[in-house]
Amino acid sequence: MRRIYCYITIITAFFLIAGSMALAESANSSFDQGFEKHLRGDLAGAVKLYSKAIEDDSAFAMAYQMRGIAQQQLKKYSQAINDFSMVITFGAPSFKSIGYYNRGILKNMTGDFAGAIPDFSQAIELDKKMAVAFFHRGIAKSKTGDMFGRMEDFREAARLGDISAIAWLNTYYPGWRDLPTAATAM
Repeated sequence: MRRIYCYITIITAFFLIAGSMALAESANSSFDQGFEKHLRGDLAGAVKLYSKAIEDDSAFAMAYQMRGIAQQQLKKYSQAINDFSMVITFGAPSFKSIGYYNRGILKNMTGDFAGAIPDFSQAIELDKKMAVAFFHRGIAKSKTGDMFGRMEDFREAARLGDISAIAWLNTYYPGWRDLPTAATAM
């Protein structure tokens, strides 16, 4: 009897592993097909295939990321924000920063500047060298009236090599490199 139970357990484990491998393979296949459609400009087709990949693997962070980008391109901003939130939920720590950044961009695009600032701040917390997050957080701060914060973020973005921040600072504050920073002002 024990031997039969052992065999049943082994066979069940085998089918569970084989089934999960098939689902993972199916999710990857759907993702790859969706990516091909995305590259060809078939955004609606890409969204369907990314969704299929997510059905097969509900924690597939890259599928959420790419579906979010396609949704953004289709101007379906609330769906894209939801997908980037799922990237934050399921992504590896290094990938979460991209989810926060992309969600912040969409919040900026839709006028939720106050909501964008914490997302950019989280992206920066996870990736302290993400110059574009500093730049876009500076834009959000500007829109909320925090001009000092904008300047600090633009300067940090420029220090990290963001070309847009450098160009903006050179245009509007030619002597920006000589201005005191928050650290030196204290």
